[in-house]
Amino acid sequence: MAQQALPVREARLGKPLGTAGKEGAREALRRRVGGRGGGREVSGVALLLPGGGPTGIRRPSPVAALAVRPLAARLAKAGRPEGLTAHVVRYRCSGWNGTAAHPARDADWALEEVVRRYGDVPVCLVGTGMGARAALHAAGHPAVNSVLALAPWLPDPHPDGEQPDPVKQLIGRQVLLVHGTNDERTDPDLSYRYAERAKKVNRDICRFEVHSDGHSLHQHRAEVLALAADFMLGSLFARDYARPVKDALAAPPPLGLRMPLAAGFGVSLRH
Repeated sequence: MAQQALPVREARLGKPLGTAGKEGAREALRRRVGGRGGGREVSGVALLLPGGGPTGIRRPSPVAALAVRPLAARLAKAGRPEGLTAHVVRYRCSGWNGTAAHPARDADWALEEVVRRYGDVPVCLVGTGMGARAALHAAGHPAVNSVLALAPWLPDPHPDGEQPDPVKQLIGRQVLLVHGTNDERTDPDLSYRYAERAKKVNRDICRFEVHSDGHSLHQHRAEVLALAADFMLGSLFARDYARPVKDALAAPPPLGLRMPLAAGFGVSLRH
């Protein structure tokens, strides 16, 4: 697909979520190095990348960003004691747009902005749908510690003759993919094949399947949110992963890439 011309506009970071203290919102905009004030120092960032469509150069609807705010809030709350803050990225345009890969470029910009604001802090890229693809593409940035890809859109390259999505940028990162088995918008088999290729270059990759759930993962929302928080805390702040995550990371394919997300996950994570 030919690269589409993009109107002159900038990507944006949403307001920070999760920084503690009365001066939290303002303090979150200070750099970690040399920052002062009553709020806690930011020691990690969750960067949320919303979904979108294959094509489109108009400004995205606010609905896309709003859809990931509950997840951002959950992660911010879980990581608040550790000094985590979360941001939602506002894309310049609504679509991926072939080789232009505009959301991945916006993710790169957002990572540079995180470094500018907070200094040398680890980042977990958290994407849904198209945003999950952008997160995986942008994982090679030095600030990225981990990637959480929910219902990732990873189209089959064969019909269009395009190259498969790259995986070498995932080396040295901790990566978790989550996909509903009944997803009719993004093919779970394609995310499995991607994870299978990625596992060959990086052992720290696992994938969970949410049986009977669809693209939005609403049916098992509580379990998915608990899994997301557990992975983020473990990857950014060296907390112990829950046993199912440990087992998934340690297991060889296909088991570690088809790990079922058990009902009730998160009720007693450490047992």
